[in-house]
Amino acid sequence: MEVGTSSVLMLPYTASSVGVARRRLISDLADAGVFETTACDAGLVLSELISNALRHATPLTGSVVKVWWELSDGCVEVAVSDGGGATVPVISQPAANALGGRGLGIVDRLSLRWGVYTRQDQSETTVWAALPLTGDAGVSSQSLAENGPRGHNRTGPDLVIASSRDA
Repeated sequence: MEVGTSSVLMLPYTASSVGVARRRLISDLADAGVFETTACDAGLVLSELISNALRHATPLTGSVVKVWWELSDGCVEVAVSDGGGATVPVISQPAANALGGRGLGIVDRLSLRWGVYTRQDQSETTVWAALPLTGDAGVSSQSLAENGPRGHNRTGPDLVIASSRDA
């Protein structure tokens, strides 16, 4: 996988798709020479996004989820599209003894930025995240803020960009 190339997978709307996508992403990033820790962080973020889609949303037509990633200059971007759900993905504050509810907090912590895009016709929701390839998250974050995530260069009321680093 070279800088600027991307992968798109249409995966069954089943739990086994989480591992399939994570292994494929980590393999692609390793083949591209991305540091193992960065590849594993990207794999964890992708796993969380797919798990959330399976738990909180409906599948796309054909009972699938769309999984996408791209290696670009300074970051790896991942995205998961589903048929949408009753709620918009937000970071929650689960109780210490809660069994779940930490996924988007993990995504937020590991990513430069993440966001949610919903098509105007409500037929598809995409949750995306961009992770730094280097330790210089400030430079990568500045570039992302100026250019937006690749494949999701939209603005307007249907695009939400979230990051605790904006605070």
